[in-house]
Amino acid sequence: MRKNTLVTSLFALSLGLVTSATWAAPGHGGGDSGLTESDVDRTISLEAGDMWFDPEELEMASGEVVKFEITNTGSLEHEFVIGSKEAHEEHRKMMLDMANGEGHDMSNMSQGEGHDMPNMSMAGVTIAPGETGTLLWSVPDNTNELEYACNIPGHYESGMYGNFTF
Repeated sequence: MRKNTLVTSLFALSLGLVTSATWAAPGHGGGDSGLTESDVDRTISLEAGDMWFDPEELEMASGEVVKFEITNTGSLEHEFVIGSKEAHEEHRKMMLDMANGEGHDMSNMSQGEGHDMPNMSMAGVTIAPGETGTLLWSVPDNTNELEYACNIPGHYESGMYGNFTF
């Protein structure tokens, strides 16, 4: 009986470490966009509550480098991801597949450098409840349709997204 408990505990710990590594992978807080604090033109503070962002709209200028500070005041884990509507749709599908046990490889998603999928150029960070995450992002030139969202299953559908105006 003790051996089964020990094996189960070690398996749970291993699974937890693998899951943590996935969430900390580039694009969810662990990536390197090549930007530094000295590149930042302005800092924007956002609040992520349970199923909402405040503010719901942000004005951006092409080429500016923004440091986002996102504080999760909710009781659930959230992500702050920037991308096109199409990229968010694809990311939500991937997140749902991951929740259903089908895997989710975030290793190629880096902050501002894109994702190894067609039409998916995203930057993002995952934020635990009560924590603040930061993301450095350079506003792309010639863009006019981007949004920020939490793509954890059910969050976007509950209204957890916002729009950029350019």
